[in-house]
Amino acid sequence: ISSILYAGEDKWSVDPRVSLVTLNQDEFTIKIEDVDLTDEGQYICAVQTSSRPRTTSVHIIVQVPPKILNLSKDLVVNEGSNVILMCLANGKPEPAIGWSMLSPSDDSLSSDSEILEIPFISRNRAGVYECTAANEIAVDTQTVELTVNYPPSVSDGKDVGVTLGQRGVLQCEADAVPEADFEWYRDDRRIFNGFDGIEIEDAGAFSKLTFFNVSEADYGNYTCVAINKLGSANTSIILYGKFQWLLVSILISGFSFICF
Repeated sequence: ISSILYAGEDKWSVDPRVSLVTLNQDEFTIKIEDVDLTDEGQYICAVQTSSRPRTTSVHIIVQVPPKILNLSKDLVVNEGSNVILMCLANGKPEPAIGWSMLSPSDDSLSSDSEILEIPFISRNRAGVYECTAANEIAVDTQTVELTVNYPPSVSDGKDVGVTLGQRGVLQCEADAVPEADFEWYRDDRRIFNGFDGIEIEDAGAFSKLTFFNVSEADYGNYTCVAINKLGSANTSIILYGKFQWLLVSILISGFSFICF
């Protein structure tokens, strides 16, 4: 479909973006502001001379910077799941689309297409992924955060020796997503915060069981259990007595004896 924009000084186009710049015997120039894709095409300038009409034409190609239109939402998946990330964009020329793992950076995990597939995802694949859409005009980027849930694993507990009447602390550390909840047991009996003067303090991946005045009855085997919705893990820690020996040096006939 063709339309007349100007006939001499008379504007035929109703488009407010089109205006006359120059009109004289040497030049006839119009201007189109805020160009968009609908302006692409062939434009013809026709001049009526005394002998015959003369025409010249110019073809306008409208280039559009890339824009990402459809991107996968942030995802939370369980370890071992198959993950597909999608990124759709438009632009002119048609943009090249690619994926990369941004944080933590991993060059081995990338894609030169709209789709990034991660089969049997592991916890070390959790992070921020970036989609890039690029053409010769510009680059557009957007990110997706991928969270990988996995069951707790607990570090081996370290047995603790404490002297009677002193302060004793048992510590437990768990790696889990989502973060684990902790439970403490003495044999098969669960210990609660404030029980027999014992304090339980949880902070992120750590749990701490504190005895403020260790008695003989406190010595024994304790179990730390870390739990989240995917499973549980535990470790045992022994609180044992650490005795202070009194060293007595007795000097008899020039000999030293050490008595315990």
